[in-house]
Amino acid sequence: MSRDHHHHAGGHNHGVSKEADLRLVLIALVLVSLFMVGELTTALLGHSLALVADAGHMLTDVLALAMSAAAVRLAARPATAQWSYGMKRAEILSAALNGLSLAAISLVVTVEAIQRLVHPTHVRGSLMIAVSIVGVAVNLIVVAVLSRANRTSLNIAGAYGHILTDLYAFGATAVAGVAIVATDLYWLDAVASLVVVAFMARTSWSLLREAGSILMQATPSDLDVQALRTALLDVPSVREVHDLHVWSVTSNDFTVVAHVVVEDEVFTGGTAPVVLDALQAQVAERFLIDHATFQLEPASHVDHEADIHD
Repeated sequence: MSRDHHHHAGGHNHGVSKEADLRLVLIALVLVSLFMVGELTTALLGHSLALVADAGHMLTDVLALAMSAAAVRLAARPATAQWSYGMKRAEILSAALNGLSLAAISLVVTVEAIQRLVHPTHVRGSLMIAVSIVGVAVNLIVVAVLSRANRTSLNIAGAYGHILTDLYAFGATAVAGVAIVATDLYWLDAVASLVVVAFMARTSWSLLREAGSILMQATPSDLDVQALRTALLDVPSVREVHDLHVWSVTSNDFTVVAHVVVEDEVFTGGTAPVVLDALQAQVAERFLIDHATFQLEPASHVDHEADIHD
């Protein structure tokens, strides 16, 4: 016997609707796009690699925010017969693409930075300082906007990570600009761009690792499977739990399935619904798992399936 259970635990309700997330992401997209155009123009006029690196990263921010907005729209679509989970995984694909874009930009900037270290190019430090100050201000506004969205979503977290990395990068660029004005050491521009790369690489790795884990249906890293198994075994009349699997549909939408061996009296006495309610209460209340499916099996049924179960 099995029964599907949907429970949205309080720990996963962050009070931010998909519509609100979409509106906040679009606001951030407009702000970042306007600044990116201005920064790229200034970077080319001022011959600053650090500013070009920042502008390149801002381009990935624009793409990240655009993908995030599209993913939010897709994830909000209802489930269908063909797409039984809806399109929730669109948010994870968006996060993975954000991670890949950061990795690609990091590689390009690293190659150019090494060349600039070997052959420094004249850079206007004062221009770097001015643009960086404006960049810090814009990114602080965008960070404030996105902080109101649901950042437990890997998709939103990916966009937020892009912007936060830019905030740090502008700080590094401003410091390099001050140093160049004071010392005329133009190679510091390349050093600042490598600092930007370090931030991008860290964010990229984090996004790719988490998105890859979800796409490969790994057990959520913050969930103790043994503790979950023990909790299920604590339910009266439960003798064994096997074929226990837990995975994430999206970053905050967990699913658990398991075969649960119970006393034969559960079936003969008609208490199967009580046992199912108790099992579902365990995963919903103790582990905040939204979606649980249990197959109840009588003890006499185990040997019959021994060759197909883990």
